[in-house]
Amino acid sequence: MESLGPIITQLIAGAIGGNATSAVLKQDGINLVARTIAGAIGGLGGGFLVNMIGSEALTGLVAQGISALVGGGVLSAIVGAVMGRR
Repeated sequence: MESLGPIITQLIAGAIGGNATSAVLKQDGINLVARTIAGAIGGLGGGFLVNMIGSEALTGLVAQGISALVGGGVLSAIVGAVMGRR
C-alpha cells in the first residue's frame, strides 16, 4: 500500500495541472474528461521522469506532486492544441 501513495499523488496532481492549464489557455477543443485523463497520464509521466533522475533532492510526495502538476499541464496543453486544430 505504501507504493500506491506516489502514484495516487501523481494522478491527482496531474489531473489538476491538466485542467488548470486548459483553463488558462482557454482550450475549447478538448472536454473535461479528456483534459482530466490527459493530465493524469502526464502526471504519471512527470513523476516517472523524476524517479528516473533519482536525485535525493527530488524525492518525496511534494516533488512527485510538483512534477505531476507540470507533466499533466504539459500533456494537456499538447493534447488541447492538437484537438483544437481539427
